[in-house]
Amino acid sequence: MNISLLQPDGLVVSPAFSHAAVIPPGCTTILVGGQNGVDETGAVVSDDIAVQSARAVDNAETALRAAGASLADVVSWTVLIHQDADLRAAYGAVGPKLARTGPPPLVTSALVAGLGVPGALIEVSAVAALPPA
Repeated sequence: MNISLLQPDGLVVSPAFSHAAVIPPGCTTILVGGQNGVDETGAVVSDDIAVQSARAVDNAETALRAAGASLADVVSWTVLIHQDADLRAAYGAVGPKLARTGPPPLVTSALVAGLGVPGALIEVSAVAALPPA
């Protein structure tokens, strides 16, 4: 059973995202809640969006590993970025870490007025899927 990431005809083809994902029955679905650029004590690691972005993805990766998955298993990302943050710096910091062969995951992103963690400039959440063992 293959997990499929789709870039259907009639929609823009992007190397950064796919448009739909098909997770067949029997796969394990892993949901990673919102991760900020914070350390293990919950303290924001920096006021720099690139540093926070890298740490938020590292935190998501730690959660995925705890569930037996990796960044390569992510089928969908949600990215919330503070409206005053530099988008290029944020994505530039994590782009190489998220790069992979084959179709890219789905990505939803939004600029927001604020996040739940004071001082946070980014929050990422993910959905991953593992084929049956």
